[in-house]
Amino acid sequence: MIEIANRPAERCVVVALQLGEQSIQQVDEYLDELCFLVATAGALVEKRFVQHSNEINPKTYIGRGKAAEIAAYIEAEAIDFVVFDDELKATQQRNLEQEFKVRVIDRTGLILDIFAAHARTAHSRLQVELAQYEYLLPRLTGMWTHLERQRGGIGMRGPGEREIETDRRVIHNRIAKLKQELAQVDAQFRVQRKNRNALPRVSLIGYTNVGKSTIMNYLAGSELLAENKLFATLDTTVRRIATKGCKFLLSDTVGFIRKLPTQLIESFKSTLDEVREADLLLHVVDVSHPSFLEQMASVQNILLELGATDKEQIIIFNKIDQYRNPERDPYDLSGESDTLYTLEELQQMWFAKEDTECLFVSAATGTNMDALRTKLFERFTTTENIYN
Repeated sequence: MIEIANRPAERCVVVALQLGEQSIQQVDEYLDELCFLVATAGALVEKRFVQHSNEINPKTYIGRGKAAEIAAYIEAEAIDFVVFDDELKATQQRNLEQEFKVRVIDRTGLILDIFAAHARTAHSRLQVELAQYEYLLPRLTGMWTHLERQRGGIGMRGPGEREIETDRRVIHNRIAKLKQELAQVDAQFRVQRKNRNALPRVSLIGYTNVGKSTIMNYLAGSELLAENKLFATLDTTVRRIATKGCKFLLSDTVGFIRKLPTQLIESFKSTLDEVREADLLLHVVDVSHPSFLEQMASVQNILLELGATDKEQIIIFNKIDQYRNPERDPYDLSGESDTLYTLEELQQMWFAKEDTECLFVSAATGTNMDALRTKLFERFTTTENIYN
C-alpha cells in the first residue's frame, strides 16, 4: 500500500449526482477528474457512487436510500472519508457526517487541501490560507467536534497545520489580517511588474495538467516542476526570454479547473494579474483529453471572471503524441458511427477558423515545438532589439 508521511494512504469513496438530463458519460468524466484530485492529495479511491435524481436533497444532497447504501459500505470496508463532486452546504455536510460516521468533504474542500499541500512560497501560503478561512467561516457551527481531536488526513489540513480557531470573531480578524498582508505583497508585485513594463509579456494559461510547465521549460530553458499531477505548481513563474533580437517576458500561471472554488479565484486574482496584463496569452490544451473542449470553455469562463477575454490568444494543442484516432466502422457510410475526429481532421477544422491562431505540438517529444518558438521569436523580434 502507498505510504504518505510514514502512514498508509487513506481510503475513500467518491459520490456524484446525475442530475436531470445529464449523461452518465459526463458524470463519469467528472468522477475521473475527482479521482485524480484524490490521488494528487495522496489517498486511494475504493468505490464510486452515482445517483440519478431530478433534484438535490436539501438535507443530505443525495437521497436517503443512497446515503444508507454508502453508510453500509463505509462500515463494511472501514473507509476513512467520503468525497462529493460538488460543493456541499454546511448543513448537508454535518448531516452526512452523522450518517456516515466518517469525514465528509466536498470538491472545494479537496482542492483547498491540495493547494495547502502544494503552497511553497509565503505569497501562495497566504492566498491559500485566506481561501480556506473564507470557506470554513460558514461551516463553523457544529462542525468542530471532530476537529478538536486534530489529526492528519485529507480534508484535515487546516491553515498553517495548527488547531483551527473556533471563535467566529477570531476567524474574521484573521481574514482581515490576511487580506492586509496580501495587499502589501500585491503592492510589491505591482512595483516589480511596473519595472518590467519595457518588455512585452506572454502568459501561459490553461487547464491544470495540460503541460504548461513543460512548454515553459522548453522555451525558457528553465527547470520548473512538471509532474503528472493536478496543481503541481501554484506560484506564477516569470522568465526573461532574450535571444537573437527577441525579448519578452514569459510567465507560467496556476492551472484552471472545472468548478474552481470561488474562494481560490478571489484569493489568487493578484497572482493572475500576469494574465490580465499580458500582451499575448498562450492557451495550452491537452488535445488527448476526451473533454478538452469543455476544459477550454472552463478556461474561458475564468478569463471572463478575470476580465481578460479581450486578450489575443494562440491556442497550443499539446500532447498530440497521446491523441488516439477513433476506430471507425468502414461499412458505416452514414458518418454517425463515431463522432470523434482523427488528429488530421481536427487540425484542418481548427486551422480553417479565421479567428483562431493555433499550433498542434507535443511538448514531451518536442514535436512542432520549434514552430512555436519561431512564431514567438518572429512576433517579438524588432530591429531595435537586434542592434541592442
